[in-house]
Amino acid sequence: MTKQEAQQLVEAYGHNLGVRTTLSPKGFGGIQVGMGSIYFEYDEKAQSLECSALVYKFHDAPKPGIIEGFKAEQAAGTDTGGGTVDYEPENKGLFLSRTYPTMPSLVIFDAEMKRLLAAAKEWGGPVLTRVSQKVFHPEKAK
Repeated sequence: MTKQEAQQLVEAYGHNLGVRTTLSPKGFGGIQVGMGSIYFEYDEKAQSLECSALVYKFHDAPKPGIIEGFKAEQAAGTDTGGGTVDYEPENKGLFLSRTYPTMPSLVIFDAEMKRLLAAAKEWGGPVLTRVSQKVFHPEKAK
């Protein structure tokens, strides 16, 4: 996917939602969708667009075992909305992310972003609670 295609896709997606959005010259962007957030990052080298739905923003670095707990949930088959667990240490954000090496149709992209956002909401609620319980109180998680 070229940067221009990624730009067109992000702009068209925003337009469908009734908001104006774009990618910065460095290839970053984001959009608020209801109570959820999706961040976009165009990777020039890989020529792909990464779309990341925010699950949780940590105030400090996550406690040992938390990120591994989320990855274990993914490995166990918890619905990720087509994405993968992605922790970004520079902004302390936990995301469900998916990458597009080729440009999908807007209809497909819209449906996949809805699915990703729905999964991120679930991961930020019941899944977060379950992972925290297993990591911090394993005796009660049985």
